[in-house]
Amino acid sequence: MGFVRRHPILTSAFALVAVVLGILGTTAVAVWRAAHTDDARTIGHADLIVVLGAAQYNGRPSPVFQGRLDQAKILFDEKFAPDVLVVGGNQPGDATTEAVAGRDWLVSKGLPAAAVFADPVGTDTLESLRGAAGFMRDHGMKSAFLVSDPWHNLRIRRMASDLGMTAYVSATWHSAARSQWTRLNGYARETLAYLYYRFLHR
Repeated sequence: MGFVRRHPILTSAFALVAVVLGILGTTAVAVWRAAHTDDARTIGHADLIVVLGAAQYNGRPSPVFQGRLDQAKILFDEKFAPDVLVVGGNQPGDATTEAVAGRDWLVSKGLPAAAVFADPVGTDTLESLRGAAGFMRDHGMKSAFLVSDPWHNLRIRRMASDLGMTAYVSATWHSAARSQWTRLNGYARETLAYLYYRFLHR
């Protein structure tokens, strides 16, 4: 008690650090748990499969993007949804967009062209999900499986829910998590990204 009375500022600083560490720890656990959740194990059907874009090179999906597209193809082939929407814009100098590159790849792998759509807008996750939400409203859809990397699950499900979607997650591990360092880096970045989103959009 004497220490508290003599050093109230230091004590308050310690308390603040403890709170911050508690928030970071709790969020990190939530990110990890969400990453290991596949709603396709319990949810049999949704209106749409939404693939979050990633890097593409002149129309050729990067390995990370291709992993997401592979997962979307599995969900479509197993009839979890009748349509697929690929979202994502482009970077300066790109010849095409993530959405168009992803759609073309899925069609080249045998998905019916009439069942695969591209929404080539958005340079970040939230913008892309806003585009997906608009697409779903325009087509009378309410529920969607979101396909991205596993550590994104918590944030994209929260964003989609905030945008009015009934959102499920079904991520791919095949190309995104090739090393333990990739996983740890993904969890750390997403812990901070999720907190940034929650505090910015409260």
